[in-house]
Amino acid sequence: MCPLNKELQLSRHIEDLLVARNLRGMAQIQPALQPGYVQRSAKALYQAEGKILIGTGFWVAGTFETDGPVGAIALYLALKSLGKEPVLVCGNPLYSKLSEDFNCFQLPLNDLPQAKNLAQQYFATEQVGCVLAIERPGLNQQGGYCNMRGEDISHGCASFDPFIETAPCTSIAIGDGGNEIGMGKVASALSQLDIIPSITSCDELIVADVSNWGAYGLIAFFALWQQEDMLAVIDPPHWLAYLSKHGSVDGVTKRNEATEDSLDATHAQAVITELRRLTGFLPTE
Repeated sequence: MCPLNKELQLSRHIEDLLVARNLRGMAQIQPALQPGYVQRSAKALYQAEGKILIGTGFWVAGTFETDGPVGAIALYLALKSLGKEPVLVCGNPLYSKLSEDFNCFQLPLNDLPQAKNLAQQYFATEQVGCVLAIERPGLNQQGGYCNMRGEDISHGCASFDPFIETAPCTSIAIGDGGNEIGMGKVASALSQLDIIPSITSCDELIVADVSNWGAYGLIAFFALWQQEDMLAVIDPPHWLAYLSKHGSVDGVTKRNEATEDSLDATHAQAVITELRRLTGFLPTE
């Protein structure tokens, strides 16, 4: 089997792993995507020159949820180790927390026209090699943002949609429910879910049971290409605790605790372990 076919086969295994639990219906959405989307997305990031924008942060109960930022940080650190120039893009209150420790760019809250201007200015003045959204609320048909319960949360949301829609490079999105940026790519398939879907599309969409886990699927390919066990250093409990200390909440329970979508870190670590097996860094059982 040629290397490209092996990578496609690996990508399919990873794609199936990411939706294996089918917590919010993403296993039903997966067939609407062309297989190999994790590999293609990873390749775009791996080959990117210039800044790599990583938009994250989902507004919940006056603050931000843990799902999204944990994966964004993991990607940020992995890309830094590859010599890339990642930038975390978010609005407050997440921006004020992450900017203390990471290179960040701030989005205005509830101001789509200003966000469009910022995207236009940014792409006109900066070299950008890839743009990625992970668990960012996406605009719906009504021009606003809704959470998984169908509640309008536009007042607390920053708009990353213009950065994805006008990117002069590959745009990637990771989501787990249907209301995130990128889900417009599978609009017809989303009709089977009981949600108010996002209509914002992207070049490559990664669906996952928990969006953070989609980031680990991308890093699995970086590890393969670098021949370095990059997933071994990922520490979900540490970053969940870090965000919790900064005032995050679990997006499902709305409680300030070190969990993601009501799951403790052992679930993420199980996914990481299986990814390390798939990429040959751990023996298969």
